[in-house]
Amino acid sequence: MSTVRTRLTALVVAGFTAATVAACSAPTDSSSSSSSTNSSGGSAGAAVDAKTATSAKDFGSMDKLVEAAKKEGALNVIALPPDWANYKEILDGFKAKYPQIKITSAQPDASSADEIAAAKRLKGQGTAPDVFDLGSAVALTNTAMFAPYKVESFDKIPAENKEATGLWVNDYAGMMTVGYDSAKVPAPTSLADLLKPEYKGKVALNGDPTKAGSAFGAVQMVAINEGGTVDDPTKAIDYFKKLKAAGNFLPVDPTPATIESGQTPVVFDWSYNQTAIPAKVKTWKLWAPPKALKTYYNQAINKDAPHPAAARLFQEYLFSAAGQNAWLKGGATPVLMDAMTADGTIDKAAAAALPKAGEVTVPTPDETDKAKSKLATAWPAAMG
Repeated sequence: MSTVRTRLTALVVAGFTAATVAACSAPTDSSSSSSSTNSSGGSAGAAVDAKTATSAKDFGSMDKLVEAAKKEGALNVIALPPDWANYKEILDGFKAKYPQIKITSAQPDASSADEIAAAKRLKGQGTAPDVFDLGSAVALTNTAMFAPYKVESFDKIPAENKEATGLWVNDYAGMMTVGYDSAKVPAPTSLADLLKPEYKGKVALNGDPTKAGSAFGAVQMVAINEGGTVDDPTKAIDYFKKLKAAGNFLPVDPTPATIESGQTPVVFDWSYNQTAIPAKVKTWKLWAPPKALKTYYNQAINKDAPHPAAARLFQEYLFSAAGQNAWLKGGATPVLMDAMTADGTIDKAAAAALPKAGEVTVPTPDETDKAKSKLATAWPAAMG
């Protein structure tokens, strides 16, 4: 189960020292080659450039993709803390299935923006990230950095949850909630309650909404509950300005440590980031406003991935029943949930444990893009 992922607002990659890079350095293969077979089973007679492969068929078969990934022997991931949407189980599962592939997990507490910054800074190096897990606000403005790829289950993913060529694919969704320590603050019944003196210096966002997907989702959730829309953050910005003016906004990124210590007793964050908190903070509860917001994170492959075959194999694992059910057990809604429910591969107990919601809004990519564009200048101007 997952706890809070710290979506850092600072570009922490600037502090990723050369020594660390050297220590975490993985093989610097820039591409993978393997002999492949065509769809009819005959020899393709040519080496496969993993960087341009758009499906496992380009390798000749899934077995050939696995072979190429094992030959690379490494996979670089970034911004995947083990307690975020059950990524520990996912990474452990991948390692167990493919022990020949060493995973290097860099900057687990980085933001979506940090992922992109790291890929740019480390381009051409063996330590560059192979894959991304990004909030939509960041993913949609960086598609030029992605390589198109369709996993075997691609056709089962709804059209609205993927880019047609596989440049990006929604992977899992969460519901935006307000988590609070009921021993330290009264239970909120509306967003207006958080403006009251009882919440002075106690209400935190999980990151900077211009950089972090979780904080951006909080802005969209507040917008629709304050009479606005998901594509226009104006109402939400007005709300957070009031929260700051009241002295209630706490400019501290929440972590499990800040929650346990009581430093951040009220947190806007995804439900799946808070499912494990009650194990340590018994009085931690979740509240969702009348209009619920669900939004997806996005998987993408770095087009300059130093381990392109391993990157593609990791995507195949994430969109398999094992990967999708692992996210589900972490309190997230996997994108293939409907398809897996229909074919009987869903984890029924994990599905039953998901938070229940009334009226749900799922922003479209276009709505998210519009909101992000407006927020980029309006948020810093309003909040400093």
